[in-house]
Amino acid sequence: MLSKLLIVDGMALLFRHFFATSFSKQFFYNSLDLPTNGVQGTIRHIYKAIEIIQPEKVIITWDMGSETVRTEWYENYKSNRPAPPEELVPQFDLVKDVLAELDFYQVGLKGYEADDLIGTITKHYDDSVIISGDKDLLQVINDDNELWLTKKGYTEYEIYDLNRFTEEFSITPEQFIDVKALMGDSGDGYFGVTGIGEKTALKLIQKHQSLDHLLENLDTLTKRQKENILKDYDHLILSRRLAEIITDVPINVNDVIQYSDYTFNLDRTLQVLDKYDLTIAKRYVEGLDL
Repeated sequence: MLSKLLIVDGMALLFRHFFATSFSKQFFYNSLDLPTNGVQGTIRHIYKAIEIIQPEKVIITWDMGSETVRTEWYENYKSNRPAPPEELVPQFDLVKDVLAELDFYQVGLKGYEADDLIGTITKHYDDSVIISGDKDLLQVINDDNELWLTKKGYTEYEIYDLNRFTEEFSITPEQFIDVKALMGDSGDGYFGVTGIGEKTALKLIQKHQSLDHLLENLDTLTKRQKENILKDYDHLILSRRLAEIITDVPINVNDVIQYSDYTFNLDRTLQVLDKYDLTIAKRYVEGLDL
């Protein structure tokens, strides 16, 4: 599928490529004594995706801090995550500065996560590919987009379109929200229902079609499942709210689309990479067919 629009989860790529080399203490300090390993990996990944997908438009989405509407709903949301390593912290701003000079359109909105921006954009725009490492985005798959989950390196992905999702899970993407509600998400700090993991949650939604219908038919469940759902009922309802990607973030999607046109300029790109002393990314980009 060659898409008109490429949407990149910027933070997912930055974290992924930072930790890919940080375990061996390879931080790739530049001439300004700034660590650049996450930045260089992110840039390489984006350009390789452009070579593969050949989009007409590119949007890089960002989380904008830890305080979001979800922390207002639940103060412990993502509170279990450790602070970012000190070598990663300066790369949050650096990657945005570099991408801006490379003429990529970037969008983030305080109070919302990148997933919410992606969900809002794809709801209003057809023919797109989303690149992320976050399986939560499976819920926004439709007839007109694909989710490319990062797997290995810069070229290996688990690619989901609507057909693959339906065949693999036997539910709709919207029903995936109810699966997440039941199973919870330890990475995001909410637990769903005690004793219900991914496989059980999926089977329950396949059978009952929705969380609401399941709750209306608790007597059909095992004694322990019923007891745990009743015990964790309030948290289950909260978990569903936390799991659902927001698709009406207050951004002007038409403006976002209008300003996200992308044309590769090799001379300009190499000039910017030289400016920030990103030599590894520069060599990589020079070898691509863009």
